[in-house]
Amino acid sequence: ELWNPVTGDMRALPEYTVEGEQTVIPLQFDVNEGYFIVFRKDASSAATGKNFPELKPVTTLNNSWLVSFDPKWGGPESVVFDQLTDWSQNTDPGIKYYSGTAVYRQTFDLPQQDGQTLWLDLGKVKNMARVRLNGKDLGVVWTAPWRVNITAAVKSKNNQLEIEVVNLWANRLIGDEQLPDDGIHDGQFPQWLIDGTARTSGRYTFATHKHYNKNSSLSESGLLGPVNIITGL
Repeated sequence: ELWNPVTGDMRALPEYTVEGEQTVIPLQFDVNEGYFIVFRKDASSAATGKNFPELKPVTTLNNSWLVSFDPKWGGPESVVFDQLTDWSQNTDPGIKYYSGTAVYRQTFDLPQQDGQTLWLDLGKVKNMARVRLNGKDLGVVWTAPWRVNITAAVKSKNNQLEIEVVNLWANRLIGDEQLPDDGIHDGQFPQWLIDGTARTSGRYTFATHKHYNKNSSLSESGLLGPVNIITGL
């Protein structure tokens, strides 16, 4: 049996061979993926089928995305992405240096799939995502494969998809380094922090140590895709 430590799923591995005192099992792994392999049956018992059925594409969600950022952290309230791109490559500083949560929304139709198990494959995410479809929370993905089961939530028309994506703090810290320094000097906390008054520098973050400078490399961020609906698992 294959036990998936990320999803908690358990399923049979019907494809294997016995070679002397060894059991040989063909396995497939995504990036950084791992499994528990559990032996609970006699390895000499008959087995049929494939351990990893072929994944078959159903459709690609390549329409425009409405993306909402949090203005409190410097992002635009909403923007349309005609294609999925890395935030750190955006020309808008509010997106380029954004750190926090953004929500991607798209509406799509899906023809009847005759009872097949359907999965939403996000392609690549930097760094975590929560998926909601037609108001149903389908869970969080934080590692490859970036995939959730949508079988119980999807319908043939007017599917409302919402993908909440969060990245790392580094980009916002680097973005703040483009602005005047109002932090610690000569071991002293800044007066605005002591007095609890408003900052005038335009910065969003405060740290007691400078981990980055204005020329530090930005981290890939956002939903990078491609986003596909697949079947076959």
